Amino acid sequence: MAMAAASSSLRSLRALSISRALSPLPLLRGFALRLLHQGVLEEGRRGGPGSVHPTAVVHADAMIGQGVMIGPFCTIGSSVRIGNACQLHAGSHIMGDTELGDHCIVLTGAIVGADLPGQTIIGSNNVIGHHSVVGVRCQDLKYEAGDKCFLHIGHNNDIREYSSIHRSSTSSDKTVVGDNNLIMGSCHIAHDCKIGNNNIFANNTLLAGHVVVEDYAHTGGAVVVHQFCRIGSYSFLSGGSAISQDVPKYMMVSGDRAELRGLNLVGLQRNGFSSVEVMKMRRAYRKIFMPINTNMGQFDDRLAEVEQDKELAECPAVLSMLQSIRGSFEQDRRGICKFRNWCGS
Repeated sequence: MAMAAASSSLRSLRALSISRALSPLPLLRGFALRLLHQGVLEEGRRGGPGSVHPTAVVHADAMIGQGVMIGPFCTIGSSVRIGNACQLHAGSHIMGDTELGDHCIVLTGAIVGADLPGQTIIGSNNVIGHHSVVGVRCQDLKYEAGDKCFLHIGHNNDIREYSSIHRSSTSSDKTVVGDNNLIMGSCHIAHDCKIGNNNIFANNTLLAGHVVVEDYAHTGGAVVVHQFCRIGSYSFLSGGSAISQDVPKYMMVSGDRAELRGLNLVGLQRNGFSSVEVMKMRRAYRKIFMPINTNMGQFDDRLAEVEQDKELAECPAVLSMLQSIRGSFEQDRRGICKFRNWCGS
């Protein structure tokens, strides 16, 4: 009788142990403690509730805005600040002294920032594409470990998959990307580049260090640009071109060691330039690059002739084009791409 009672008690204890082991309460309690440890539930400091996957690693000192979604296997460093309503998809990582503005999306595999001296600042409404690398150490061999380096990105940029944007090479400079740019897959923006607004870089566009791209420029695929070159506003760089000198405003270039091929007429029309403005720019272009009389003097003489033409000089677009050309011949500049007098405009 005693043996039967002991056996029954043992079975009851085993059943109780099994039921406790299978109960979800310890798992839920552990998950809640994990969230509290990460600080996601500290609404007063973090700015409100969000969605954080239990496999994400969020440092307790990171600042997370309201309504932020952090997916599986993401990592967030201690000095990171994430704005409201951002989305970090699975396996994305934000590190170092990095600020991410509101409504940004960081897609799977992307790496933003690095544990380096300096800072990465990204504005609002940006998309960082799959496996892109943004705000990491530059590839300039002159960079000295420990130097501060910086990257500033504006608002409303679409940075597509496998693109890379590097920080500056010195503490006295910074890499800058403006607003409303489309940077297609596998593009590279090197250290100390200055990118303006509303540009479109097609796939595999590669910009070397210190390149300046103004506004509304458009590149075809597989374009490469030599360091320290300047790409003027509303210009077009044909696919596969190798740019070793400046591209003046409004112009189109093409070829290995690209040459001027005329005005970017399609781009000018699409961006609202009037037919009168385009006509005057074509006249100025022909006077400068396609002189009918081969005895019209040197290049500077032809520029001066356009500047002295009252009808052309009163057109702001023509004056802007002349300033862009002259600026390329200033000290420490690379001059403009070569030109052929047969190219159409």
